[in-house]
Amino acid sequence: MKKKITTLFTDIGGVLLTNGWDHLARAEACKLFNLSVKDVEERHHLTFDTYEVGKITLDEYLERIVFYEERSFTINDFKNFMFSKSLPYQNMIDLVCKLKQKYNLKVAVISNEGRELNQYRIATFKLTDFIDFFVSSSFVHFRKPDADIFKVAIDISQSDLETSIYIDDRMLFVQIAESLGLKGIHHVDYEDTKSQLKGFGLEL
Repeated sequence: MKKKITTLFTDIGGVLLTNGWDHLARAEACKLFNLSVKDVEERHHLTFDTYEVGKITLDEYLERIVFYEERSFTINDFKNFMFSKSLPYQNMIDLVCKLKQKYNLKVAVISNEGRELNQYRIATFKLTDFIDFFVSSSFVHFRKPDADIFKVAIDISQSDLETSIYIDDRMLFVQIAESLGLKGIHHVDYEDTKSQLKGFGLEL
């Protein structure tokens, strides 16, 4: 007999919300603010991990990738653009909310996000309304694919691995979660994830 699912772990970017600050958003920023894509990308890749694990602030990250020389725009102009790239996947948010309510699920986030972007996204999209706790890379100082971020989330949840699911749009991270004993769902689109959740007994 299948054990009833009690806990849903999920990523944010690519599942509940847009990625927010991915290569497409950076390319758009470079065009809007007349920056060199090559320079921004090189500096981003050298320093973004440091931001995501909470070692530097968003302002410090931007000073390294954009504001290392005088610009015709302000750091707040640039941050406002960054924040504007975060948009909801409302059907996925609604699905998780309904499943949580119907099955009394514990819902937790495991995500790679810098602190300021993470807090903006949590507040703007009212994620605390349906997410019980956030294991974000900037809070715990580990980032996926480090298995320790999953272990911290599992420990905090105090949930049985056999009754826990992890959803992510990146297959590698799903596979790492599965290697630790979590049931994995590789999120491709709403209908597919809804169907996979149904297979685990979570049906609306």
